[in-house]
Amino acid sequence: MGLLQEKYKQYREPQKFMDAGVYPYFREIVGKQGTEVEMGGHHVLMFGSNAYTGLTGDPRVEAAAKAAIDKYGTGCAGSRFLNGTLDLHVKLEKELAEFEHKDEALVFSTGFSVNSGVLANICGREDYIICDDRNHASIVDGRRLSFATCLKYKHNDMEDLEKQLQKCKPESIKMIVVDGVFSMEGDLANLPEIVKLKKKYNASIYVDEAHGLGVFGKEGRGVCDYFGVTDDVDIIMGTFSKSLASIGGFVAADFDTINFLRHTCRTYIFSASNTPAATAAAMEALHIIRREPERIEHLWQVTKFALRRFREEGFEIGDTESPIIPLYVRDVDKTFLVTKLAYDNGVFINPVIPPACAPQDTLVRFALMATHTEDQVERGVQALKKIFVEQGIIK
Repeated sequence: MGLLQEKYKQYREPQKFMDAGVYPYFREIVGKQGTEVEMGGHHVLMFGSNAYTGLTGDPRVEAAAKAAIDKYGTGCAGSRFLNGTLDLHVKLEKELAEFEHKDEALVFSTGFSVNSGVLANICGREDYIICDDRNHASIVDGRRLSFATCLKYKHNDMEDLEKQLQKCKPESIKMIVVDGVFSMEGDLANLPEIVKLKKKYNASIYVDEAHGLGVFGKEGRGVCDYFGVTDDVDIIMGTFSKSLASIGGFVAADFDTINFLRHTCRTYIFSASNTPAATAAAMEALHIIRREPERIEHLWQVTKFALRRFREEGFEIGDTESPIIPLYVRDVDKTFLVTKLAYDNGVFINPVIPPACAPQDTLVRFALMATHTEDQVERGVQALKKIFVEQGIIK
């Protein structure tokens, strides 16, 4: 056995939870993702998805994907830089730029590759990237790959953000990078105050709208639109894998920034381009969101109902303002146990443990779709209440 195998033979953390019968990952779903799914013969309410608009099984989205395969085939066999650009990609980019009120947009194969590639590329050795300490892992990897000096500020702490800005050289680019909606806790970035600090220190702003797109703002444009600060945000990033019922991502900005990224961003020019089916599915989902405002209105109706019911039943849900509802457990072992017991009782939720959160902040994540009903939410609340009470987490 070599040194590599010897090293990773010692990695047995997952096996501890497997042996305890509470391992919660890689459970196989049989069929389409919806509000209720089949998993290995087990029927569960799905509260662990990011499909906020509920479009993953929409027949119109499916038809668009199938038509794209008929016309373009299953793949592009190359990067966007060379032979992998379809007219479909260009059309979607134009629509996304218009949607986000920016000059241009670029479509990537995944949302992760947007953040990891753009942030690695946009700031140089004399520049700064300043991040909220709860930003997504893709942002963390992007700043790690950058030659810029990386600074962090405490979550949504504007005084600490200002302290970090004061450390920067005035003549350097200072890129403030933040999730619009924080994916585990469900709270929002304080964009109005961030914009004030941007103007005070001549900084720039990059907002990840992965969990805001299709949820907040006019026609689901995101948190930047919700706060009315789109013009003050320099770069907006989004993903197709949540509200747009597909896979892929995009970045939208001014003409010159996109021109630079189009010709230099490594995760864009050295990755195979997004498949025709995924591109067409995302485009059709975008069209549906814009045509059907009642979809987002219902998402908010069921979200407000869920927030009220969890608070009434005594759950600790933090500062969430979104369809992402954290149910704090504050114990790693109990977090896995609650997830297992919920599954056994017909409720699929996700455990959140370090490094996705601090050890004292472990939680289970309950997320809503526009296609959920209040009855389904109530069934989920009642099942989870019984478990949380039995485990001594709430009274």
